[in-house]
Formats: sequence, structure tokens, C-alpha cells
Amino acid sequence: MSAPSGFPAPSAPPSYEETVGINVNYPHPYPVPQPGLRPDGKGMNPPQYSGQPMPTSTPVQTVYVQQPVVLFYDRPVQMSCPSCNQMIVTRLCYESGALTWLSCGGLFLLGCIAGCCLIPFCVDALKDVEHFCPNCNAHVGSYKRL
Repeated sequence: MSAPSGFPAPSAPPSYEETVGINVNYPHPYPVPQPGLRPDGKGMNPPQYSGQPMPTSTPVQTVYVQQPVVLFYDRPVQMSCPSCNQMIVTRLCYESGALTWLSCGGLFLLGCIAGCCLIPFCVDALKDVEHFCPNCNAHVGSYKRL
């Protein structure tokens, strides 16, 4: 195709780089990742550790063993004695506690003056309970009613 009026035919249009002004020979503005590297530039495999050698002895591990929590009531309990480490059934000992004294005072206020207010001191169900080991007689726990 020839252009009318004697002008030469235009050649191919300029490339995008020529139009925008990017020099094709200019280095890339962002680093191009090399094979074997991630896009952030860090290697896939960490570098070899070149510091002190790893210790060859096995570390000592400390293990703490706790006794299970034992709840004491007004009945004997099967447990491991913390003093002699034997499996035992506790021996009970009843002692006057707050509920015994409050019961006595309440009966006294109700008019049981002739010694009847002392009945709570004869009733084990109103007393506190102490638990002892039958092997070594160590005190292992107690149960307070109030």
C-alpha cells in the first residue's frame, strides 16, 4: 500500500518498552528468583550449622510424680500412705469439733440443762474425723464437719 500524496508507508508501530521509555538493557527493578530459591530469596534448604558440635550425651529428664488428691470423709479411705508408701485403709479417730460444740450450745438454749445438752459429745456423727495410717500411725488427713 502506498500512501497518497507521496508520503512513505509507515513502518511497524513502536514496542511497549519503546513507547513507555523502558530501556530493555536496563537491569530488572525487582530481583529475579534463581532456580532452587523461593520468591523471597531464601533458600529451600537452611544453611549447614557451622557452630559448636551438638552434645553427644543424652540430657537428663526429671519426672515429678504427684500423689492423687484424696478426699477424706467420715469413712475409712483406701490410699497410699505418704509416710511409709504402703497401700492402706485408714484408721479413724473421732474428736469433738465445731459441730459438736454448736449442737451442745443449741440443746442448752432449748432447755436441756440437766446434762442432756452433753449428748452431742457421745455421737460420732457430730464429731470431726482424723485419719491415721494403721502401719506407721502417721496422720494422713482429717474431715471437719463444719
